[in-house]
Amino acid sequence: MAEQQLGVLKALDVAKTQLYHFTAIVIAGMGFFTDAYDLFCVSLVTKLLGRLYYFNPLSEKPGSLPPHVAAAVNGVALCGTLAGQLFFGWLGDKLGRKKVYGITLIMMIVCSVASGLSFGNKAKGVMTTLCFFRFWLGFGIGGDYPLSATIMSEYANKKTRGAFIAAVFAMQGVGILAGGFVALAVSSIFDKKFPAPTYAVNRALSTPPQADYIWRIIVMFGALPAALTYYWRMKMPETARYTALVAKNIKQATQDMSKVLQVELEMEERAEDIVKDPRLNYGLFSKEFAKRHGLPLLGSTMNAIHEVFRIGRAQTLIALCSTVPGYWFTVAFIDTMGRFAIQLMGFFMMTVFMFAIAFPYDHWIKPDNRIGFVVMYSLTFFFANFGPNATTFIVPAEIFPARLRSTCHGISAATGKAGAIVGAFGFLYAAQPQDKTKTDAGYPPGIGVKNSLIMLGVINFVGMLFTFLVPEPKGKSLEELSGETEADK
Repeated sequence: MAEQQLGVLKALDVAKTQLYHFTAIVIAGMGFFTDAYDLFCVSLVTKLLGRLYYFNPLSEKPGSLPPHVAAAVNGVALCGTLAGQLFFGWLGDKLGRKKVYGITLIMMIVCSVASGLSFGNKAKGVMTTLCFFRFWLGFGIGGDYPLSATIMSEYANKKTRGAFIAAVFAMQGVGILAGGFVALAVSSIFDKKFPAPTYAVNRALSTPPQADYIWRIIVMFGALPAALTYYWRMKMPETARYTALVAKNIKQATQDMSKVLQVELEMEERAEDIVKDPRLNYGLFSKEFAKRHGLPLLGSTMNAIHEVFRIGRAQTLIALCSTVPGYWFTVAFIDTMGRFAIQLMGFFMMTVFMFAIAFPYDHWIKPDNRIGFVVMYSLTFFFANFGPNATTFIVPAEIFPARLRSTCHGISAATGKAGAIVGAFGFLYAAQPQDKTKTDAGYPPGIGVKNSLIMLGVINFVGMLFTFLVPEPKGKSLEELSGETEADK
């Protein structure tokens, strides 16, 4: 095989870490910050929604969302995300990363605001509106996954590419953390302004009518960071790898990267012949793609306002102690340990901790042992993010050819999101007690929390086995990994 990497791409691979790298991390990372905030903030307000719109004065418990409504509110954005990952991943390879990047951001801004609006004040109208706009919010978020990863991988040098992509993904943890802080701040302000008794003291007054603004403010806040980054996204030039290898405009790619790198780059004489080699222009469903990339693609007691405050506090503590540190451990070690080792270790430790929680579950739920349970639960989250949650975002942005990179990343991400949808819709039902007299209102009997956790542990173990299908991209150029600029002598 003769290596024929273009000069402009070699220049990107060997470029020293400089300002444009960090600019790209911030621009792409703020998109991921918004993605995480928008996806996770709804979990902070679902109990409040139940109190507001499904209040029953005769019930001894505060109102709660019916099972089908709870599943829809929690899962509809994930469904939209899956569809968006596939559609915008494909579109990013057809129209270019930059153009589609702007479209997804506009969708996120509009739908974040619209999610906080409603038609009327009845439960059906409010929930229908919320779910409708959260689906399309998820659709826009889905496009951000493959495009952010692809853009960062195509801008980065090969020495620190893993850390740069991981840093973009780590902003997801900051977004989750921000959701908790916003919920804490908004609920604290409303609690001081509109004090209310507990549900036990006065069922009707425990949820003041002003609480309806709390969930709307929280979900609409996600539009702000997205709007702040739109201008900078539109100023970014198209990636050189798309311009040169997909659009076949090597001259434009050279000019763009000369400005970005602040050096004078010249186009080689045989550059056009390299990118137009028919042997390197196979499609997604071709035998050549299946041979080169098929296996890696497969492997990859309180009032309502107090309740919002406590849920926000719990999410914030988990994010601070496990989720966020896990992301940044990946940033620190991804280019020394490698993707394979981190993913294998992450799946293994998740399996261990999940079984350690599941088998002695009756022990952990005793009041004296709850701190131990929280520690074990937090460690599971830590190794999910210092593990497969990060690597399955990074690797698909590295190992596929430029003309299919965004599409394949979208497929990989959508596969993972399908698992999240199963969790959002299925775990609520599966975790219900086997005794039908002990289930939550409206839910049928399930297999119980213990058996559900055992099932998750088995799934983690299967994920560890699939890791052996994934190649190690550490220290290699994108073209070397994809074989994109190699041809038989």
